[in-house]
Amino acid sequence: MNKNYYAILMAGGVGSRFWPVSTTEFPKQFHDMLGAGSTLIQKTFSRLSKIIPPENILILTNERYNDLVLEQLPMVKQAQVLLEPAMRNTAPCILYASLKIQKQNPDAVMVVAPSDHWIEDEDAFASDLQQCFDFCQKENALMTLGIQPTFPNTGFGYIEYDKSDANSIKKVNQFREKPDYETAKSFLEAGNFLWNGGIFIWSVKSITQSFEKFQPQMNALFQKGITSYNTNDEKEFIHNNYEKAENVSIDYAVMEKAKNVFVLPATFDWNDLGTWGQLHEKLEKDENNNGVINAKVVMENASNNIVRSDANKLIVIDGLNDYIIVDKEGILLIYPKSKEQDIKRITALANKL
Repeated sequence: MNKNYYAILMAGGVGSRFWPVSTTEFPKQFHDMLGAGSTLIQKTFSRLSKIIPPENILILTNERYNDLVLEQLPMVKQAQVLLEPAMRNTAPCILYASLKIQKQNPDAVMVVAPSDHWIEDEDAFASDLQQCFDFCQKENALMTLGIQPTFPNTGFGYIEYDKSDANSIKKVNQFREKPDYETAKSFLEAGNFLWNGGIFIWSVKSITQSFEKFQPQMNALFQKGITSYNTNDEKEFIHNNYEKAENVSIDYAVMEKAKNVFVLPATFDWNDLGTWGQLHEKLEKDENNNGVINAKVVMENASNNIVRSDANKLIVIDGLNDYIIVDKEGILLIYPKSKEQDIKRITALANKL
């Protein structure tokens, strides 16, 4: 394996749309959401370690999830787990990790990947990632893997690339915010738009130079700790300074401002598993399109439902269509799939009870 290959695995999210399974104390990346025998973070780590030395995979997460990471990834050392003392979006944690890696290996190229996405064709993913690494080792480039859109999704941002570019790796024209339905339809019809899946690739030199150029204040903040990184003093510096960083995404902080941005249209299938409905898409279904995880069920006059239970009980359903049914300890959720975007709001109401 190439010792210059690194990964930053983003594992700090809460996954509130998967309540009641995903909670602040135990978020979705630490669950086996599809009943596949591995949690999402375990699957992602395994996928990355096919091309990246396992000791070069850093996990970025909130302080409260440190024990969960070490429990689920026993091959990982504590030094590989970067703990955020405050929630500050993706730009500060990527800069922090990049400076750590740069100090360790200035020749590094890295991928930044969410820990909770589902990719079935792992060989295609490895092949695409290798192509990106090869490009970033030669070029001063900020790269992303764009996902081929399959329908006019209004829940994702889009990447517009140069239609006239005949190369497999395309020059990015611009990033586009989450569109309304008609705009999303026009994106698909245009043929040069991809979903922004939040997977980024670059050399450590290119990304640190970009932060220096576009985020001088944030860069100065984290540069103050350069002597402490990879030493016993790092934890104290981060604890005292991290929350001073601006709460901003890598897209807004760097990618939308830079001119050296490229995209490779992904050849693998991808699902960001952001909602129960998206999870339903990836499950095996019965003849009535019902998807079941860890549950014993009897269903009549029922279709297009997703059913999940952690309890050893029989669930009987009659006359329900397009519903989310989740039985988790002291909570039973029976909710229309068409309103799944409201689950975040319902979670907040339930937490007040």
